[in-house]
Amino acid sequence: MAAPIPSPTGPAMPFVHRLREAVIAGLVAMALAVPFLGLRTVNLDQGLVVQANLAYVPLAGAVVFLGRLILGLLAAPLAKAAAPLATWRPPAGAQRLRPWGGPLLVLAAAALPFLPFANRYVIDLGTTALIYILLATGLNITVGLAGLLDLGFAAFYAIGAYTCALTTTQLHWGFWPALAAGGLASSLFAVLLSLPILRLRGDYLAIVTLGFGEITRIVILNWQGLTGGPNGVSGIARPTLFSLTFDRRAPAGGHTFSEVTGIAYAPEHRLIFLYLIILALTALAAYTVARLRRLPIGRAWEALREDEIACRSLGINPTMVKVSAYATGALMGGLAGCFFAARQGFVSPESFGFMESATILAIVVLGGMGSQAGVIIAALFIVVLPELARGFADYRMLAFGLAMILIMIWKPGGLLSGRLPTIRLSNAKPKPVAEAA
Repeated sequence: MAAPIPSPTGPAMPFVHRLREAVIAGLVAMALAVPFLGLRTVNLDQGLVVQANLAYVPLAGAVVFLGRLILGLLAAPLAKAAAPLATWRPPAGAQRLRPWGGPLLVLAAAALPFLPFANRYVIDLGTTALIYILLATGLNITVGLAGLLDLGFAAFYAIGAYTCALTTTQLHWGFWPALAAGGLASSLFAVLLSLPILRLRGDYLAIVTLGFGEITRIVILNWQGLTGGPNGVSGIARPTLFSLTFDRRAPAGGHTFSEVTGIAYAPEHRLIFLYLIILALTALAAYTVARLRRLPIGRAWEALREDEIACRSLGINPTMVKVSAYATGALMGGLAGCFFAARQGFVSPESFGFMESATILAIVVLGGMGSQAGVIIAALFIVVLPELARGFADYRMLAFGLAMILIMIWKPGGLLSGRLPTIRLSNAKPKPVAEAA
């Protein structure tokens, strides 16, 4: 039997093919570098003048050529190193500890602010990571479970934030009623958006969601009478604990946390309280998603992700399933937006652009679509890694992008890319008819 011919795109691709791909990539990079790096506009006395500086063009081509060649040569070793991981399964005894993994993780996260190395920076970083975990949990319902590509999820994030801002500044609500209003407002907008568009599929649906995200940002930017336009909204109410504030001095008729408990005032108390609030919201969202996946609505999301035509043949209404997925995901996005507004005390349209939607989607894809544990790991990676690389100054985002490329080469389906159904039939063999009788 003849030996199998290696695939021209697989790890066994000959070096000549790798070299050819690297040369083509370098030439394309040089062509793109001409308008982006080789030309620049200078404002002189005679007006705006275009000057050519082509020194960076061959440098860009050389960098892309070497990078593409090195990644091509590393494809085979990486695939060989990752092969044992694809078949690895946890030991049987570890399955008994699985139900305790979530509570133990929450307890470990709750202990973070009280550890010796915890300071304002660490607590702020942990709060930011939890906000992105909550946002990615909501988007994971839409993209990972229901299989609906959403490029405008930051719109629901913005709706929740501005609902909280307007209800606390205009209607003088407290944080907790505003939190509920922010989540419900985002969910309502998701239903109103999804009803007319969810008969679309694929790229068309993605384009519509992208347009909705940009329309929301532009409306917020231009409706100055309501949203303040580019100036934003300030003076948003802070969260309270049973009407106790974490300020140095309480407002008229109120009390502070330090006065009631007798604990000396410290600015870190508010940061710790905010951290614990977002931790509780994130844990509740993750638990809710885990329970919903075992209910009929969760199984309908997974079935819709796999095959919409088969869903129709089984009597499932795909439109209503899509609406429920969008509404549930938007609810969590609105809660994250409301908390973000209360934490900052100020919101502006710059915080809810397309890059925010792209970041949240990157967390879902990098972690493995449909995997809650993958979302947590990917959010920590995307939030923490750029901070760890801050010492590299302007090169930290280059290092971050390179790390993401290497991870997607190593695990193209995501860090935890399992797409097993939530409920499976037993693997027990059926008994023979005579024995059963």
